[in-house]
Amino acid sequence: MNRKELLLVAEQWFKDQGWSPFPFQKQTWQAFLKGQHGLLNAPTGSGKTYALWFPILLNYIKNNSEYKTKHKKGLKAIWITPLRSLSQEIKQASERVINGLDLPLTVGIRTGDTSPKDRAKQKRAMPDLLITTPESLQLLLSSKGYDKVFKDCSAIVVDEWHELLGTKRGVQMELALSRLKTVASTLRIWGISATIGNLDQAREVLLGPQTMAFQNSVLIKANINKKIVVKSIIPDKMETFPWRGHLGLHLLDEVIPILKASKSTLLFTNTRSQCEIWFQRILEKHPEFAGEMAMHHGSINKDTRLWVEDAIRNETLKAVVCTSSLDLGVDFAPVETIIQIGGPKGVARFLQRAGRSGHQPGKTSVIHFLPTHAMELVEASALQKAVKTKAVEDRLPYLLSYDVLLQHLTTLAVSNGFLPKDIYPEIASTFCFQGLTQEDFQWLCNYLVMGAQSLQAYDEYKKVEVEDNGLFKVNNKGVAMRHRLQIGTIVGDANLTVKYQTGGYIGMVEEYFASKLTRGDVFTFAGRNLEFIRIKGMQVHVKNSNKRTNRVPAWMGGRLTFSAQMSELLRNELYLAATNSNKQSRELKSLAHIFKQQRKESCIPKDNQFLIETFKTREGYHNVFYPFEGRFVHEAMGSLLAYRISLLSPITFSLAFNDYGFEILSDKEVDINEVIDNNLFTSEYLLDDLQNSLNATEMARRKFRDIAVISGMVFTGYPNRSVKMKHLQSNSQLLFDVFRDYEADNLLFQQAFRETFEHSLEEGRLREALERIKLQQIVWKPCSKPTPFSFPIITDRLREKLSSEKLADRIKRMIATLSK
Repeated sequence: MNRKELLLVAEQWFKDQGWSPFPFQKQTWQAFLKGQHGLLNAPTGSGKTYALWFPILLNYIKNNSEYKTKHKKGLKAIWITPLRSLSQEIKQASERVINGLDLPLTVGIRTGDTSPKDRAKQKRAMPDLLITTPESLQLLLSSKGYDKVFKDCSAIVVDEWHELLGTKRGVQMELALSRLKTVASTLRIWGISATIGNLDQAREVLLGPQTMAFQNSVLIKANINKKIVVKSIIPDKMETFPWRGHLGLHLLDEVIPILKASKSTLLFTNTRSQCEIWFQRILEKHPEFAGEMAMHHGSINKDTRLWVEDAIRNETLKAVVCTSSLDLGVDFAPVETIIQIGGPKGVARFLQRAGRSGHQPGKTSVIHFLPTHAMELVEASALQKAVKTKAVEDRLPYLLSYDVLLQHLTTLAVSNGFLPKDIYPEIASTFCFQGLTQEDFQWLCNYLVMGAQSLQAYDEYKKVEVEDNGLFKVNNKGVAMRHRLQIGTIVGDANLTVKYQTGGYIGMVEEYFASKLTRGDVFTFAGRNLEFIRIKGMQVHVKNSNKRTNRVPAWMGGRLTFSAQMSELLRNELYLAATNSNKQSRELKSLAHIFKQQRKESCIPKDNQFLIETFKTREGYHNVFYPFEGRFVHEAMGSLLAYRISLLSPITFSLAFNDYGFEILSDKEVDINEVIDNNLFTSEYLLDDLQNSLNATEMARRKFRDIAVISGMVFTGYPNRSVKMKHLQSNSQLLFDVFRDYEADNLLFQQAFRETFEHSLEEGRLREALERIKLQQIVWKPCSKPTPFSFPIITDRLREKLSSEKLADRIKRMIATLSK
């Protein structure tokens, strides 16, 4: 069959379904059949799965004209998904096409959920099409003879590439692709990505800069114009001094009519804790929703999550309170209504969630925005603009992640072994390691064989042997087994299983939360009140309880910050609020009383101004700065400024920060004129001053724990016998201190500092923010009392010290005083 005939086969299948293919689907089919690689930019629910399964199957028909009588078994294509929960959906889509075209192909899934029986079956005979995760692909590369398994593979599709880009899983994927390109000579590489700001760079990272694959590649955009309507829930009464008090629960009564008027609703929260609390409060106040409402987040057991996804599909649930666990590709019938509780902190996340409503081409998506405090309405206004201008964030890729590279090299040494001279060009062809020198590569190879220079006396770090022919190989079965158990780049707090004492799995909580519980404590989890009994092994034993409780598990992933794009949009909205422009949105107009009070006490900065407020209370001297850059940048900038002020005169500080600004609270008055005159906002000597101000060594020490785990320097334990997080931390800290004292040029030690600055402190964004402030006029406003802008920052600091009841009472008293 020629290409034209093959395309007619695809079009006929679409016709049989009563559909017609989109232009982007046809473009993708043609590009793939021409032998090109590429990146497809398409939103969820637009038919992206069919855009790539079809050409893979058409290519099979083209190359196997006698497939009906002479089908050759073996792996022909791989589909990578970052979420194993999506694998079942992708399998169903592919089987629908296979059955429709009457092809003799089999589809298999290989993820962490695959049973040992199915894995053994796959080892004997691989399916024709394999759906897997980045980690499971690495496990296949650690099997002896993997090159024979992959040699006839003609395609690999990396789904949700925007989710992997900018993470170490993305680096893991880059390295796996560099190996597969060598092993499978006819391999075509394709990525699928939702909209991100740097799509061209995303394609470059996927295929490798300056590679033949990149030169013979295309970027295809779906260009499906999706109409998104943002409806803000603006309360009738708003406090003049906004504070983040109740996770948005004070607006619960505004949400109920929306739920009742809609057939199906998703309520998106930013954290799992917030998800648990909202679910409980809705049921407490409106028990009529029992049985019609469910909860979905990543720590609830898999069976419950699948049941919820099916119930949404079948439209048997009225509402689901969820987190980002339902952001990505989980494919179900569109829900009628989306509610976003609190600022999503990023444009892409907001658009992804909005797309869940009217989750079909041509349908309008409606999303309700519920502010958890008044100032979040500025975010709502900024998001309205982002939706119109399609302004989305970049995802910044990692560079020189030596820990992931060491894991990859050990994987290859565990399977067939590798020759450094053959593998170096492959690695250097990737985006992450394009700057890897021969000298540094040699250091990494020496590390695999001898351990670090300062650890040569310890045999446990010598994992790889060099055979007579120069082959790097792991011959020790124990080393190989421990390595396979630890393949992966996601290092979080250790998860403990929550189970009923009588049996029955509920979900997972993080070790640090469980370690604080004492017998009899009651906490809310997975929509139930549970009484803690004991921790046994890696299990938390519980029983149901009728006692009321406010305690909810907190997860470390719950600390979100503004993206750079969101910060810029927010600043522009505030600059607009500074003018009495009639271009102001409904949201900004609703905040008129807050802006009026802010002008009375201080001012609203214009686009060429940087605002500093100072005032005195019983707590001390408050100095508040407003860069509007997100909490991570503010944490770093606050520490930096406090350190530089302390060099002028000895002074003690405490810091508080939120997404809008930061506060330096001191025991004696700070001369702001001195701060301005001494140019303390300069970006010069930034790295040195950050090192001194933030105790960057301590932050790097914590970062090093992850690097030590990923590189295999420390072992996390066997199944059901995991090493406790505090032991992992102390083991890695010991190694960190050894390198600091005896081997400061150790590449992994240096990587810990580099990642601390680049990723934890967002040093690039901090530098840009300081450069921007340098060009602005500094406006210093000495105030008599806290202003509406400073009030949320002060209350955030109090939150660390007080229980929620005491905090609410204290804030009510403060507001009463300020409102006089």
